[in-house]
Amino acid sequence: MPRCSDRFPIDSEPRASPSAHPPIRPSAQRNPIAVSSSETVVETKALTKRYDDFTALDALTMRVGKGEILGFIGPNGAGKTTTIRILVGLSKPTSGTATIAGADCLNDAHKIKRLVGYMPDDFGSYHNMRVSEYLDFFGAAYGIGRSHRIKRIDEVLDITGATYMHDLYVDALSRGMQQRVAIARTLMHDPQVLILDEPANGLDPQARIDMRVMLLRLSEMGKTLIVTSHILPELARICNVVAMITRGKLRAFGTLDEIMRDVQQKRTFEIMLISGDQVERVGQTVRRWLQEHTVDDDDTAVTCAQTEMMVRFSTHLNDREVAPLLSHLISQGETITQFREVATDLEDAFLSVANAGDRSDGGVADKPASSEVSSGVSATGADA
Repeated sequence: MPRCSDRFPIDSEPRASPSAHPPIRPSAQRNPIAVSSSETVVETKALTKRYDDFTALDALTMRVGKGEILGFIGPNGAGKTTTIRILVGLSKPTSGTATIAGADCLNDAHKIKRLVGYMPDDFGSYHNMRVSEYLDFFGAAYGIGRSHRIKRIDEVLDITGATYMHDLYVDALSRGMQQRVAIARTLMHDPQVLILDEPANGLDPQARIDMRVMLLRLSEMGKTLIVTSHILPELARICNVVAMITRGKLRAFGTLDEIMRDVQQKRTFEIMLISGDQVERVGQTVRRWLQEHTVDDDDTAVTCAQTEMMVRFSTHLNDREVAPLLSHLISQGETITQFREVATDLEDAFLSVANAGDRSDGGVADKPASSEVSSGVSATGADA
């Protein structure tokens, strides 16, 4: 079968592929948390989506400024995809509004397509097509002229550190290389806003570092990014604004510092066990004990990690108040190898906020959607 390049040649000189791909370097080092903008680019007001009796999105209100990176966090089925579909003009809200750079996401669909670049978690490509041809195809779909497309292909490959991939075949790329090309594709029409769904999913450690630096570079260029991910340590390294959503409701919104300051009013403890068989039993005991020894409105998060033989919980209780829990567990015949306080991270923040919101709804808190978190803690049976 002839290659695609035999049928649709690109008018450019072939590139030689280096033996190792170059690292992506940001134009300047910065603390992503320190960045803020008074210019609102993405805004939703009381955004609601219902399907018959089911409310997928419940009065979502948030604002994201120019150059900011929003970490959009929530378990599967929380309402993230519904929000994204409305923002890119693929779904109509039941009520409320969503705007991007002043354009209404419902009524200005053509303008929204120019303003937004969306990268789904599924790469999607045609076989027998070079990277340059792949980008040329999408550039043509956006109505970009031939000569400008050729120039733009070089620009986006440079931005994403993928210049050496120009003549490589798309179906031969590794996952990390595909993600770079996917972001290059998203940049072809030079959008103001990038919506990236799980950009670090499936990447090895070096590819994750490259992805992180690339996203920070795009932020420096003035692009506004909305990033969904279950890999919370990666989000914590890049995002300066965080939105936490469960059951269609926005539970927390603000800078990472603001959310962490609020959550750090609590303390987080880990109970290390000698056997994985103890985990669920100890977790249930801890939940019951905390319910008996804390006030009704104390939002306590308890998670169990079977493979790590660990139970983690957060509470407002001080040392003197927590100490009897250890004695209680030992009196129940549990063998405990370690009982320690740990630093609060973004996972703890999400669990605390999710528990608070879900308790106010009268429900049970959703479990994290992935076990891939910095502390190694996950909820048993969580979806990947």
